[in-house]
Amino acid sequence: MRASRADSAPVVVALGGNALIRPGEEGTAAQQQERVAEVALPLAALAAKAPLVLSHGNGPQVGRHLLRSDLLLDRVPPTTLELAVAATQGELGYTIAHAVDEALRRMGCPRPVVALVTRVRVDPQDPAFRDPTKFVGAFYDAVTAHAQAAALGWRVRPDGDRGWRRVVPSPQPLEVLEVPAIAALLASGSVVVACGGGGVPVVEVDGHRVGAEAVIDKDRATALLATQLGARRLVILTGVDQVWAGFGRPGGRPLGQVRAAELAELRDRGEFPAGSMGPKIEATLRFLEAGGEEVLITSPEGLTAALRGEGGTHVRP
Repeated sequence: MRASRADSAPVVVALGGNALIRPGEEGTAAQQQERVAEVALPLAALAAKAPLVLSHGNGPQVGRHLLRSDLLLDRVPPTTLELAVAATQGELGYTIAHAVDEALRRMGCPRPVVALVTRVRVDPQDPAFRDPTKFVGAFYDAVTAHAQAAALGWRVRPDGDRGWRRVVPSPQPLEVLEVPAIAALLASGSVVVACGGGGVPVVEVDGHRVGAEAVIDKDRATALLATQLGARRLVILTGVDQVWAGFGRPGGRPLGQVRAAELAELRDRGEFPAGSMGPKIEATLRFLEAGGEEVLITSPEGLTAALRGEGGTHVRP
């Protein structure tokens, strides 16, 4: 289902990990609140002009929830992955909503800011469930990792030379189930924080929806959310001011204004690795192919200038 497009079409902004935890930081609650406060003012300025939906990553935070569960295994029943995703949606949703609410009130434009626990439907037959590849949680030595796998039903693999980790499926998102509620909140004048961490994955089995032990890529889910809401613009905040072609190589160049076809050609040539910019480029192209009009990719620090057209990577069909 796609909402009808009108003058009130929302802007959807995906907050990457750099908006919450910077390299070298511990990621304490105070640090995360400070990072979000830094980007809250330009987000509030966006909200003053158009309905605004915010999504966010949650990788480090989910890892910490799982680590706490591991460390307390002899005292507290273990959590499940989908509950860890839901818990961090609440935790980070509060942090982001509070910061944006403060910024809106400082601007003299107060309005409700609502954080919504969001479910995303995935296909139980998605190939990702047969071949999980997404690393989550702590590092272990081989003996401990296999013991955890035997005790908890995990699948584990070595993650480079740093140790063994749990691997889980990362299926494709099919439907953001809370879109009608998000649309209603937007119509009421609220700013909405939704689809955090890619959403809580659920599958339909025998007519029932049940949580799935999986994680959904945040950028893919956000692109789908933007499409379902009928958004014209998607903003992806990440760790760099602009996307580069030939990054780190002689002749490399930043991409300012670029068409989707050129970006797809660069992707097909292997310019955007899966572990780096790849998911953001994939989300960009999916959103534009589905009828979106523009994607802006930039850093939290570069957002204000990029919204004026001074920097950032602007991708159009």
